[in-house]
Amino acid sequence: MARAVVIGGGIGGLSSGIALRRNGWDVTVLERAPKIEPVGSGLAIAANALKALDTLGLGDHIRTLSRIQGQVGIRRADGRWLVHTTPDAAEARYGDSVVLMLRATLMEVLADALGADQLRLGVEVSGVDAEEGIVHTEDGDLRADLIVAADGIHSKVRQALFPEHPGPTYSGVTAWRGLIPRGNLDIRSTESWGKGLVFGVTPLAHDLVYVYATDVLPAGTVFGDEREELSRRFGDWHDPIPALLRAADPGMVIRNDVYFFDTPLPAFHRGKVALVGDAAHPMTPNLGQGACQAIEDAVVLAHLAGFPAGEEDIAHNGKDSTRDGIHGEVRRADGGGGIDREGHGGAGERGEGDDGQRGHGRGALAGGGYLDAYTAARLGRTSKIVQRSMSICRMTKVRNPVAVWLRDFGVSLAARSMPDMMLRSMDEVLRWRPR
Repeated sequence: MARAVVIGGGIGGLSSGIALRRNGWDVTVLERAPKIEPVGSGLAIAANALKALDTLGLGDHIRTLSRIQGQVGIRRADGRWLVHTTPDAAEARYGDSVVLMLRATLMEVLADALGADQLRLGVEVSGVDAEEGIVHTEDGDLRADLIVAADGIHSKVRQALFPEHPGPTYSGVTAWRGLIPRGNLDIRSTESWGKGLVFGVTPLAHDLVYVYATDVLPAGTVFGDEREELSRRFGDWHDPIPALLRAADPGMVIRNDVYFFDTPLPAFHRGKVALVGDAAHPMTPNLGQGACQAIEDAVVLAHLAGFPAGEEDIAHNGKDSTRDGIHGEVRRADGGGGIDREGHGGAGERGEGDDGQRGHGRGALAGGGYLDAYTAARLGRTSKIVQRSMSICRMTKVRNPVAVWLRDFGVSLAARSMPDMMLRSMDEVLRWRPR
């Protein structure tokens, strides 16, 4: 049986392990932490990622966790709407809305789907041999036909494979995140923009509210009381922001500087190693696509890697894999053609990083072309999303009062002239689907 070793037990790593295992691969996921810790933050699983999760048999379960209702969109600091839409409008356009959930909940769902026997905790990876397919750990070497590097934004594997790449760039903003009891507050999913400031509010399950905020600050700035810093910046903004900040536990507010890739990688693979998620394309959170793109990566990689020779008939415990979408087309949402069940692209397939080689679908180990196809399918799309997310980040960083007024007026005017602007602007991102 062909073997895959996944480095990193985050969203991209767990999703990759699940997807490859469903295709008959022998999978081991290595995570350096001694246990999967619950992270005090929320995340968005948008329509594109929900479709990807369907291929893993997890989409319907995740959909049951949605708490979005009513108008959602962008407001000013005084509460006036700049642009808004509804979950129903999104579902009508894309076949799904968005699920806002605890990151810890998604991690639990993914870990359960992978299986405890496939996840090895407390394992530190010291390096890889990309050409031979060897993962070096403190417990000894592991050989693999495919190594998936899902070791995050500061990926040591990526640094070793692409030492000349400049790495992540500071976006210019720092971000706070926190979970707050809802109490009797009326909560809607909104993001509010001020002078270089952003504050987002999202209702979650279990009567929790996820809040996030950003400000323009030098990298590495340190504060003694993070909640106090939030109150100082946002305490006079529209309801329910002040009440949420008063109810916040200072110990549940965390902050980190936001980094992204200003320069894309030349490829998402080298030798027998494929990069997924933040290891391949870290992005700012402005489009809510970080986790979504990691899940897409996992599904596309497993699809192109295909069933190892002789394994297709025993995969899925005899289930019809076509119904899961594994063998369907993985359509390129960067405007290129789809990738058919053998890993071949349709019209317009050639993209950044595509050297013309093709994947193998069934019996992928007959050659390494499926990793070339993976880069071709993912590099162009994710690079566009990274840059688009950073473009929105730049809009939120504006501080000059005149520039802020012009920004807000422009967004509001465009929304009035094109009522579906908020959704239409996301078509290229959200219309992606595996089929």
